[in-house]
Amino acid sequence: QVQLIESGGGLVQPGGSLRLSCAASGFTLAYGVTTWFRQAPGKEREGVICISQDGYSTHYTYSVKGRFTISRDNAKNTVYLQMNSLNPEDTAVYYCAARRDVLCEANSQYPYWGQGTQVTVSS
Repeated sequence: QVQLIESGGGLVQPGGSLRLSCAASGFTLAYGVTTWFRQAPGKEREGVICISQDGYSTHYTYSVKGRFTISRDNAKNTVYLQMNSLNPEDTAVYYCAARRDVLCEANSQYPYWGQGTQVTVSS
């Protein structure tokens, strides 16, 4: 049984920062690929940023480049999303998803998903 649990979402002012966590059980994140997705109301779910098995990150959403950083703590079996310089357009439900693989590849299928955590950027 695989479980991914996101945490760290909440309300933040524009320009602020937030750190999301994705804690896994039943699956070793260091043996696979983890991607943060997000979905805003009325919009399609989009991949934001991915971390490969060897720890290399790939940005899928251009607007977050330079502001969002993905990392992994293998000892804690947890992937993080550090979000800086947040703006209202970042408001969305953020999901982490994982698969057993080596490289970050666009449009890949993910068998394991978290429930999501709400991020709201507003003044």
